[in-house]
Amino acid sequence: MAEQTRIVVVGGGAGGLELVTKLGRKLGGKGKTDVVLVDAKPTHIWKPLLHEVATGALDQSLDEVSYPAHARTHGYRYQLGALTGLDREARKIRLAPIHDEQGTQILAERELSYDYLVLALGSVSNDFGTPGVAEHCYFLDSTTQAETFRRALLNTFLRHSDGGPGHAGKLSIAIVGGGATGVELSAELLSATEMLSSYGYSKIDRQQLDVHLIEAAPRVLPALPERIGTSVARELENLGVTIHRETMITSADENGFLTKAGERIDADLTVWAAGVRGADILSELGLTTRPNNQIRVNETLVSVDDERIFAIGDCAACPMGEDKWVPPRAQSAHQMASTVYKNLRASMDGRALKPFKYRDFGSLISLAHFDAVGNLMRGAAGRSLLVEGKLAKLFYVSLYRMHQRAIHGAFKTALKAVVDGINNVLRPRLKLH
Repeated sequence: MAEQTRIVVVGGGAGGLELVTKLGRKLGGKGKTDVVLVDAKPTHIWKPLLHEVATGALDQSLDEVSYPAHARTHGYRYQLGALTGLDREARKIRLAPIHDEQGTQILAERELSYDYLVLALGSVSNDFGTPGVAEHCYFLDSTTQAETFRRALLNTFLRHSDGGPGHAGKLSIAIVGGGATGVELSAELLSATEMLSSYGYSKIDRQQLDVHLIEAAPRVLPALPERIGTSVARELENLGVTIHRETMITSADENGFLTKAGERIDADLTVWAAGVRGADILSELGLTTRPNNQIRVNETLVSVDDERIFAIGDCAACPMGEDKWVPPRAQSAHQMASTVYKNLRASMDGRALKPFKYRDFGSLISLAHFDAVGNLMRGAAGRSLLVEGKLAKLFYVSLYRMHQRAIHGAFKTALKAVVDGINNVLRPRLKLH
């Protein structure tokens, strides 16, 4: 009996989970290919939704995907573990030991062999070594971090509702990073404030909440077309958000931020949502990386150092013209997963690999229930159509449904949409516990 080809995918984010799902469906049940997903967490949630988890607008327990259960029904295997090393010569990866909440070791350090390795570890925020940020700011790079912020948010609202010393019914939150996460979080915080007040959980209303959005560039959403950034900024300011443009943060402390201009921005809660870099482990694997830890790949998404290693999503540095790189976005990860699926099959069959061609389908920004705005790309010429309001919101929701369809199939996604509609009626609009 011929030996199985083992494909190991490290990272179950948007790109990684879509890739193992497709590989498992097409190859996993045929006995010739062993598809393995490795992730340090047992569940998946679509990363663009983390700002909703952070405010309680989304209950992660209703939307998260269990890797073991999903693997069982989609033809791949799941291994819990964090990547700590790579032996390219032996074609093995090393996984960290696993401990329980009390620190007792459950599983020892392990090795896992591969024939093909796909790195899909995503990205984390980049604090650029700014003093005090790691110690005093909240990050939203994982469900754990989002949940930590949500609990702190609820506690802070309670403290400021009692009218005690130093809590005179006013609350301030400062967010560094005027990209999609920072912008959407700003609007969700205002929406959450309304709902907390309506449920009687807090006495703080929108007029008593100061949200500061801090961006080093001249405008918010600098990576998107200017008219989108302008429209979003106008809406945020109308809602009461204070936008600090061209503002560099030099340090953070327990009371807020200090800017390069020497000004203070005081806040009860501070969030860092700026910059994108790969996990530190990526620069320790012996593979060529960019300064932000992204793995350098060629146009076929193969590592420039090893033809048996691919990288997709935010952790991949894929060239796109001269001195340009494929942007770290969910649609990039989705497209890369499709290309790597085809190239893995081509490599296994001895055929030539095809280059990855990124296509920008547009950008959509949701401002909670207040508004949505974005652009849709039309045709090969790259002309864009500006969409706003309910139509933009519909397209925004459809992006998540497309991801669900890729990992669950059309029928289950339709059922999920029905269940979500029922939950919107039966459950509170905000997670309060």
